[in-house]
Amino acid sequence: MPHPKTAEALIKCAGPIECSLLPRLLHVTEAAAIAASYQMGRGDKNYADQVSVEAMRRMLNCLDMKGIIKIGEGERDEAPMLFIGEEVGTGEGDLEVDIAVDPLEGTNLAADGIPGAIAVMAMAEREGLFHGPDIYMDKIVVGPEVVKYEKAHPDERIDLDAPVIRNLEIVSKAFNRNIDELVVVILDRQRHKDKIKEIRETGARVNLISDGDLMPGIATAIRGSGIHMVLGAGGSGEAVLTAAAMKILGGKMLARLVLPTVANGGTAEEIEKEKAEKMPRLETMGITEENINDVLDIEKLAPGKDIIFSATGVTPGILLKGVSLFGEGDARVHSITMGSSGVVKFTDTIYIHDKEKTPLRMA
Repeated sequence: MPHPKTAEALIKCAGPIECSLLPRLLHVTEAAAIAASYQMGRGDKNYADQVSVEAMRRMLNCLDMKGIIKIGEGERDEAPMLFIGEEVGTGEGDLEVDIAVDPLEGTNLAADGIPGAIAVMAMAEREGLFHGPDIYMDKIVVGPEVVKYEKAHPDERIDLDAPVIRNLEIVSKAFNRNIDELVVVILDRQRHKDKIKEIRETGARVNLISDGDLMPGIATAIRGSGIHMVLGAGGSGEAVLTAAAMKILGGKMLARLVLPTVANGGTAEEIEKEKAEKMPRLETMGITEENINDVLDIEKLAPGKDIIFSATGVTPGILLKGVSLFGEGDARVHSITMGSSGVVKFTDTIYIHDKEKTPLRMA
């Protein structure tokens, strides 16, 4: 009889996607991150993105699965590969998966050598990930401490439409901290000007970032990260990837689709023009003017029961180190992977082609 304090039960509850594909998913994001790292600081974000996309696609097509890109590099006519609807994998085996990818989250960060760029992706069974359009999502992300507090206090719940002070009061109680000890991450955008002012008026501290709010969202679910909430409108694809990880980590996320012209305070004419351009496509996804404002929770954003997630650092960030290059294609990379079983791994991987020329060294 196994000892009750072993991890066997957790390991055994992993689903077929997690068992078969999570170890290989790590290789996919590592390859994309290494490819992007060679373009770090060179100022060409498009080429950095291109090489990471190509590397990720090559690795995906080595996996025995029938995969469909649900969140990708854009529509078929906008992206040469990893476009929405593209089929990837060898087509062998029984695993049919939906995939969300961002081969280089933070293209500007990588191009300018700024912290926070990653290669990231998630998979789930069919219909296990929200099929989101390439527009914005307004969101709020908090960790499992807040979820626990809500269960004990059902009348106090995080609300996407509530004033910032109301949500921060709940978070402060969940952490048993004063509001002025909390940190809120938000993208530094003109559209967030009023929201940033509102956060500061509560006494909370604001961490403005130029790009890449996916990993800060995940960091809310990891004690010691120093991040307690993420707010604001960003890409819908990044929001779905965040939701996939937060479901595994036990956090909470609420989001709402929003057209960029609406989020950025465009004129009525600009908003109507964008509606005319994008609503026909959105309606094919079941998104109409009647339901576009619906609030989406984690179960709607990531309804899958067998979800896997992997992210590899390109430049140093909150949770992950950046890629270290040794020459001759050798590299050291740092990643986080997780699956619906609840197992989370931080992996430090070293790739060395010739052990005589580049011997392995203790850190």
